[in-house]
Amino acid sequence: MKPPFKILFVDDDLKYSMVIKRFLEREGYDVTYTGNGLKAFAQFSLIKPDLVLLDINMPGLNGFEVAEKIRETDKQTLIFFLSDRSDKSDRLKGFSLKGNDYLAKPFYPEELLARIRERFEVLSVEFVPEEIYKFGNTVFNFNTNELRMGSNKALITSRQAEILRILASNINLAVEREQLLKMVWGDSSYANSLALNVQITYIRRALAIDSGVTIASLPKKGYVLRG
Repeated sequence: MKPPFKILFVDDDLKYSMVIKRFLEREGYDVTYTGNGLKAFAQFSLIKPDLVLLDINMPGLNGFEVAEKIRETDKQTLIFFLSDRSDKSDRLKGFSLKGNDYLAKPFYPEELLARIRERFEVLSVEFVPEEIYKFGNTVFNFNTNELRMGSNKALITSRQAEILRILASNINLAVEREQLLKMVWGDSSYANSLALNVQITYIRRALAIDSGVTIASLPKKGYVLRG
């Protein structure tokens, strides 16, 4: 289970801030509060938050100055400016400091929550690295179902990609039919066995872009990808 997102909340209006802090904590966020810009910058390095909520008018360092210091070393952490200063020049300054959002006070806590969730949903999307296999002169990208040899390209279906992935993971080694059927279809019924024959035929056609790659049938055993 992913730990809660961490928020550093910086605002010198204590009463207002406690309302927002408790609201966000009820929604499951880990919120650290301070009402001083200098303390906020010191805490930033210790807490390593996912998001900084910054008021602009504060003692020590104002919100713009805190953001500027953060951005000197950190370009990724989200920064939202929260301020009763809604002039165009202030908004532009906030975004020039690579702020990710600017909310003019007063605002509803639900509005802030909606904007936080929108940003964190993007962060929560799990990165899926490319899964690449190489055999012969062919490059097989499992993520995109693409086979490429030089300027030649062929696309296969997702089911065919699953089969080829298993064969490519065991290059030059025999893979039993039973294993393929159970891994790809979940069982080795007669209907699925016939479907495997058909899919292997299509994969062989796609691999024809590379004469050095073959899928050999092993009688009463299975298949082997050679390349």
